[in-house]
Amino acid sequence: MKILVDTPIWSLALRRRGPADAPLVAALRRLIDEGRAAIVGPIRQELLSGIRDRTTFDRLRAHLASFPDEPIVRADYERAAQHFNTCRAKGVQGSNTDFLLCAVAERHRMPILTADADFARYARLIPIALYEA
Repeated sequence: MKILVDTPIWSLALRRRGPADAPLVAALRRLIDEGRAAIVGPIRQELLSGIRDRTTFDRLRAHLASFPDEPIVRADYERAAQHFNTCRAKGVQGSNTDFLLCAVAERHRMPILTADADFARYARLIPIALYEA
């Protein structure tokens, strides 16, 4: 089964932060080794955004090219809006991108690997699964 890897996990691995991040980075490496790490276009865009140096941008783009994007279809955007509305009605705020990731993960039945605590709040209200590293 594939695991949808959220932006913060990719960022931790690419920036090689301290030992506190090691379990999450190790989980990503295992998923990559097993061919189970999944990405979507909005995550790719977030990872590439804000890189000023063209060489660094090109290097990261080439590195990420080995991971094909999971498809996003119209129903995912509609489901993301439903998730947004469900959570907001219960007082839980989130970004459109977060809810799009939730919708894609739900449709593909993929758990989400993230370091973002917001997803635990979403998971209490909408049918998503979180991957435990």
